[in-house]
Amino acid sequence: MVSPKEQTEKGAGEEITQPVAGAPGGGVVEKGRTSLKDVLAQAEKAYAAYMDAQKEVAKAYKENELEIEKTYKAAEQQANKVYEETTEKALRAREEAERQTEMAYNRAREQAREAYEEKVRQAIRGRKGTIEQAWKVREKTIEQAWKIFARETGQEQEG
Repeated sequence: MVSPKEQTEKGAGEEITQPVAGAPGGGVVEKGRTSLKDVLAQAEKAYAAYMDAQKEVAKAYKENELEIEKTYKAAEQQANKVYEETTEKALRAREEAERQTEMAYNRAREQAREAYEEKVRQAIRGRKGTIEQAWKVREKTIEQAWKIFARETGQEQEG
């Protein structure tokens, strides 16, 4: 059998033979003529195909990475959009609640003012009525006192 080193030293174009068991003539049969140059060319082609395949795999991985990144960015944008919409709705709801609260406060304040004013008017009417009543009682009491005085003193007034 010929070693790879011997094949390289013999050069291109030489016959490669391998022993085959049971072959006539000492067991060596010619398998075919393959030159080292052809073997190297095939090896280079195989290596080039391997490198091309490796580049294709790397390209596929890169495309997959870009697709995943694109999907992530879309998900992130969607999350941001939902977040913004939700916070805007929450802000509008808060503002509406504050507006309604302010309106309720103003109504309550107005009702309290009106109730106060009504109570003051009632108090004024009550005071006025009480004063008028007291004045009438005073006048009647004074008139009775003068009548009693006039009777007691004999000075009846002509009226």
